[in-house]
Amino acid sequence: MASSSVKIRLSRRGRKKLALYDIVVANATSPRDGRFIEKLGTYNPNTNPATILFDEEKALKWLLNGAEPTDTVGRMLSYKGVLLRKHLQIGVIKGAITQEIADARYQDWTKSKQEKIEGKVSTLAQKAQDAKSAKFAAEKVANEAKAKIVASKRNAASADLEAAAVAAAKEAAGDTAEEVADESAVEEVKSEEVTAVAPEVTTETVVTEESEKAAE
Repeated sequence: MASSSVKIRLSRRGRKKLALYDIVVANATSPRDGRFIEKLGTYNPNTNPATILFDEEKALKWLLNGAEPTDTVGRMLSYKGVLLRKHLQIGVIKGAITQEIADARYQDWTKSKQEKIEGKVSTLAQKAQDAKSAKFAAEKVANEAKAKIVASKRNAASADLEAAAVAAAKEAAGDTAEEVADESAVEEVKSEEVTAVAPEVTTETVVTEESEKAAE
């Protein structure tokens, strides 16, 4: 099979807004999501970082046989170090380096790449933890503010009740004072009536009554 007619590309599957892809080897003339020669792995862009799983040995074999990756798949192969292995292996084939040197260089690259990936994962995890802590702190502040508002409303209600009680007490005291005043007025009127009915008794009156009795 002519090398120029073979592509390593993506074949879409999955839901509309949650797409997943297969990494496949297919004829260049085949439809994008049509028939393929071999499936190498899968690509999931919905994770962070994206999940790329494929058979690196098969991918390297196809590359050495002349298969051409698309731009997207080419970035994936570079990310996984497959393009580096291809370059090193061509150097071995041409006699520029030995297989031991090629393998050592690839191992060094793999170690460095893994450290970078772990650092990214750790950074993302720390950011997620920081965001969670910030959210918790914000919720705590909001809850404290709500508690202050509730306490303020309760204090205001208590003050209103106390004011109402004082007003009621003053009103009751006022009614009692008016009743006492009314009773005093009634007593005063009664006293005036008694004074008006009873005749005024004087010394002259007593002498006159005794003279009248003596004449009889």
